[in-house]
Amino acid sequence: MRKVREVLRLRHALGVSERQIAVTVGISRSTVGEYLRRAAVIGVTWPVPEGMDDGELERRLFTPPTFEEKPARPLPDWTAVHRELKRRGVTLLLLWEEYRAEHADGYGYSRFCDLYWKWSETISPTMR
Repeated sequence: MRKVREVLRLRHALGVSERQIAVTVGISRSTVGEYLRRAAVIGVTWPVPEGMDDGELERRLFTPPTFEEKPARPLPDWTAVHRELKRRGVTLLLLWEEYRAEHADGYGYSRFCDLYWKWSETISPTMR
């Protein structure tokens, strides 16, 4: 964090170019640019705010943004789907329509078929 603070000091207090900062601090010019870009995104300039120690500065600069993970779409019971497909007149399209009637936010037909075929590859084709 000492190098980050030095980069911020040289840029904002003295107005030194990125190339000169890179030579002075001993890091690459692209790293200097990345430090400055990250600091600009979070609104940190020189002098660094008093309450911000090295740990806080590192956490704010280098923590990846969090993404809210959407809940997974409900998966059908593939064993039941496989069993139903063995019956006469039952198609994957018919089973998908029943699935979508239960789960409006479920998978589309093509993804449903892909998931089924991937699941079906895991079962053993041998007879007992």
